Amino acid sequence: MVLSSIAVRREATAGTRPSGGPAAILFRNYKHYRRAWLWFVTGFAEPVLYLFSIGVGVGALIPGFTYHGETIEYAAFVAPAMLATSAMNGALYDSTFQIFFKLKFLKTYDAVLATPMTTSDVARGEVAWATIRSGIYGGFFLVVMLAMGLVGSWWALLALPATVLVGLCFSGVGMALTTFMRSWQDFEYVQLAIVPMFLFSATFFPVTRYEGVVRWIVEATPLYRAVVLLRELCTGLVTVQSAISVVYLTTFGLLGMLVVSRRLNRLLLR
Repeated sequence: MVLSSIAVRREATAGTRPSGGPAAILFRNYKHYRRAWLWFVTGFAEPVLYLFSIGVGVGALIPGFTYHGETIEYAAFVAPAMLATSAMNGALYDSTFQIFFKLKFLKTYDAVLATPMTTSDVARGEVAWATIRSGIYGGFFLVVMLAMGLVGSWWALLALPATVLVGLCFSGVGMALTTFMRSWQDFEYVQLAIVPMFLFSATFFPVTRYEGVVRWIVEATPLYRAVVLLRELCTGLVTVQSAISVVYLTTFGLLGMLVVSRRLNRLLLR
């Protein structure tokens, strides 16, 4: 009787869990963050603070701002850039530091690959989780923007799936780069890339302020493409640049996952 009840409980519990593949990675991360929800939430705060301090504070000193030939509030110009930054942060937190810790110290993936799961399952599962986190950050930030009256078009309905696309790009690229890192010191290069992107990817002023090669470099960065897409959707001033950004972000995200799968094969299946 005892053995029967144990078997029933195990069967019932098994039914609530994914059987394997990327879903198992998602479930593991979900279980982890249920116990660390505060750390999960705090990553969303930084772009909101920038929005209030620069978008609203500095914006009070600027009567209007011209974007695509239309005059908008400076806060409405900055807010979509902070939305893109929030989505980027959500993706990078899990696809860089967390991945490195699990890969080098916890040896999580060695255990995972002892099951029928493959490196492709790991890549898709981890990128999917980082992308979901990015979308959650983006959703909360959009609520803040709505509450502040900084959404000026019904095109903004597409901003949430756009933040998911931004998350796909940065999580794929972030995890791919992490597989090449050998120590914590290498993350200094991540910060060296993120900070200039944040400051100069048309986040606080138009890209037209740059000239020549500098402008080309800025326009080639993933955060700039994310800012362009979300700014055009949130203001309703949509151009062909949004389509270019969609193709760019999708391509980089998928290429990142491909690199991750191959790198994990080399690192874990030697």
